[in-house]
Amino acid sequence: MTSGTPRSDEPGAAFPSGLGSAQLKNALKAFKKRLKLTRLDDESRLGHGAMSSGGQSGIVAISPPTRYPQAIWDELVRQGKLRRAGHGLYELPDES
Repeated sequence: MTSGTPRSDEPGAAFPSGLGSAQLKNALKAFKKRLKLTRLDDESRLGHGAMSSGGQSGIVAISPPTRYPQAIWDELVRQGKLRRAGHGLYELPDES
């Protein structure tokens, strides 16, 4: 049985609060970029060994970019593209 309202995981579907798929895609891209830069910054800090090539970053979760509304992050969690890590932090689902 199909209803007249498209599901939000279907292409071209209407999202709650007027969220569009392009907006969700851009928000996820911004999140991934911020996570990558945060990890690179952590790995390049001084304090790893003087003779080492750096260290692995232990950062798996970050706070999302504030230029996107909370509804976008809630929708990305609902779709399974992000996971809440607690205290306002989010992580990619395949990171654990």
